[in-house]
Amino acid sequence: MVRDKSFYKTLIVVSLPAALQSVISFSKIAVDTIMVGQLGDLPLAGVAVSNQVITFLFTLILSLSSGSAVLIAQYWGKRDIATIRRIFALVFMLCMGVGIIAMVVALLIPSQILGLMTNESEIIETAIPYFTIACFSFSMYAGTSALTAMFRNMEIVMAALWISLFTSMLNILLNWLLIFGNLGFPEMGIKGAAIGTVITRGVELFLVLGYALFIQKKILLKIRDLFVPTVKVAVDYVRYGLPIAFGDSQWAFFTIVKAAIIGHLGTVMVSANAIADTIMNLGFIGSASLAAGACVVVGKAVGSGDNKKAKEYSNTIQILFAAMAVIMALSVFFLRIPIVNMFVISDEVRTFSIQMVAIGAFTLLGTLYHASCFVGINRGGGDGKFVATVDFICAWIIVLPLLYFTAHIWQLSFPLVFLAARFDQCFKWLIAFIRLRGTKWIHNVTAE
Repeated sequence: MVRDKSFYKTLIVVSLPAALQSVISFSKIAVDTIMVGQLGDLPLAGVAVSNQVITFLFTLILSLSSGSAVLIAQYWGKRDIATIRRIFALVFMLCMGVGIIAMVVALLIPSQILGLMTNESEIIETAIPYFTIACFSFSMYAGTSALTAMFRNMEIVMAALWISLFTSMLNILLNWLLIFGNLGFPEMGIKGAAIGTVITRGVELFLVLGYALFIQKKILLKIRDLFVPTVKVAVDYVRYGLPIAFGDSQWAFFTIVKAAIIGHLGTVMVSANAIADTIMNLGFIGSASLAAGACVVVGKAVGSGDNKKAKEYSNTIQILFAAMAVIMALSVFFLRIPIVNMFVISDEVRTFSIQMVAIGAFTLLGTLYHASCFVGINRGGGDGKFVATVDFICAWIIVLPLLYFTAHIWQLSFPLVFLAARFDQCFKWLIAFIRLRGTKWIHNVTAE
């Protein structure tokens, strides 16, 4: 275990606010799911299908901003602020471009997009009002994601935490007013949830952008700095950041294909899977946030040229990841029944949800360790190509064929289909463990 106090200080300073911010950000989707769940199985399924598409898009946007993590973290280790500013400009433009294009497509062909996720017309018709309103939040989320990713990798975390806390409370209030028609507001159902989401995302971007331009002092930004990348930065991003972005984005494509396979199993499975995924995401938050801190401390060590220290950090962080995995997996397992009972759903959906979460809690033991290593240690060390390769093989060659066969050829029970969708989580932890035994994962992207 590392004895250097500055290591733990940096890890805690980045990880704890990131953990709280992740919980808060997650709650914005969870609140929609839980509140709309009070309206019955069909509205829940409609919002679930919409959120599968939205989650895919947000993961795609997040992958672009995550691609800058290794570059910013390592240049931050060298205190090269000018280069960081240009990296951010490139990522900001990429994220905003994707968000705007996605919004236009969602407005033009919503039924076709949602039809990829399910073949049940009732679910599609229920989802369209929510989806066509919520799409206005896409570009807002894109801008916020690019800004907060830069701040996190420069150890600027508290502002994003307070902004997320405020906007989360705003989201809950707006949902309470607009979904159920409280305090004289019109009762709008799932449309109200979508409007609340758009307003919340807009306020969030306004506050984050204001903080970036006028308050924080670590990196001086002006409006023109959002649009001035350089060719060298673009080349570096393609070389070192794009493998990470590709790995995360192909995982987003995998997730939406997986959701489409499940979506064609009917309302019961769609609803049960939405609830199970919501609870599983809650279980992953702690380790994901610790991974964000790991990326920063490992990236700084590698960027400064101290590979020995990076290796020591890796060994200690892996122990923390393993402990976190056990704690979160047990928490999800024992809290599965009271959390599922928060939803107003049929007995059939409730039974399947509880069974799926029990299975998911077991797979979390591997997920929280390997995903945290890949996203934290490997990413900070510049090992994005290896992670992208592993994710590609596991997702497209192993999991998706197995999921399709269990769901539509063998027609196994819903819980077994859910297990097939997470089969790779049972062995990827071993790949991560072996990779980090040596030093092949260490690549200084600032060396040149």
